Amino acid sequence: MINIVLPVDFGDKTEQLVDGAIKFAKQVNGKIFLIHVAPSDIGFAIGDMGFQYFPEVEENEIREELIQLNKIEQRILAHDVNCEHLLKQGIAKDIILEYAKVKHADFIVMGSHGRSGIYDVFVGSLTKGITKDSHVPVLVLPIHD
Repeated sequence: MINIVLPVDFGDKTEQLVDGAIKFAKQVNGKIFLIHVAPSDIGFAIGDMGFQYFPEVEENEIREELIQLNKIEQRILAHDVNCEHLLKQGIAKDIILEYAKVKHADFIVMGSHGRSGIYDVFVGSLTKGITKDSHVPVLVLPIHD
């Protein structure tokens, strides 16, 4: 069986990315290892008194993201593709690459929104970073309009 790591961000193109990963997994008899990396700073806010931490905000956000992740996993399983998921907090690139090692990934499937140039300079591209530093092939699916 081919191990496929599929990072998702719950953006408006997530369904398109998941559809592509399902299609690929079916073609190669693959298992999808679904991962979502939440930022470490959920629950922090800057106000008059400086940085403040609100654990209930973080708990609610993580709970909602886990619900979304479970829905995606159920959708993948409904297509007869084996799947498991993980939600972690931290630096997305590092966590995804480590997860790929732990799961002995044969591929990482990522999406490309088709943005380039000045956007990448200011925001950066997770797909670009993963592709640059990955020790396994990265399948980049075009998920732009």
